[in-house]
Amino acid sequence: MLVLIAGLLVFFGVHLSTRARDNRARLIGRFGETPYKIAYSAISTVGLVLIVVGWRSAPFIEIWSPPGWTRHLTITLMLPAFILLAAAYLPGHIRAKAKHPMLAALKLWAAAHLMSNGDLASIILFGSFLAYGVVDRIALKRAARGVVRAPQKASWGADVMAVVIGTAAYLLFGIYLHPLLIGVPAISM
Repeated sequence: MLVLIAGLLVFFGVHLSTRARDNRARLIGRFGETPYKIAYSAISTVGLVLIVVGWRSAPFIEIWSPPGWTRHLTITLMLPAFILLAAAYLPGHIRAKAKHPMLAALKLWAAAHLMSNGDLASIILFGSFLAYGVVDRIALKRAARGVVRAPQKASWGADVMAVVIGTAAYLLFGIYLHPLLIGVPAISM
């Protein structure tokens, strides 16, 4: 459990540090943008690895026993989460309407998994990510107050690509990668 918590602290610590724009600018000025991005990515990866290792090795302490149907709801909600994640990188209508599709995907992923996992480690993991997603969205909304942005050109082709890429990633992760990385089958064939 301590490894999981340490991973969450490292991962969220580095992600929340980007909210301190002055500190970020100072680090980029001192080390350069590429070394900053490499360090940021490396620290994030270390945090993510600690989270996965910590979650997988944490003792199973049941807090509540989710009904069986919640697993199906989680599997269903993960498809739009993957589509939102793909849309974050494509200039389509989905990205424009969602405003922050990656955060929407993160919150949907976390909430969906909270519904179907009742053990303490899962509650800490998914609850932390959901809380981070909510806090970060609020911070982004506050930062955007009074800022007028030019309308972004949106493409229906980008939306189609987001759906195709999101669906492919959903199937790949659900069928092959989830059991490999997490140790639990998500979608049974």
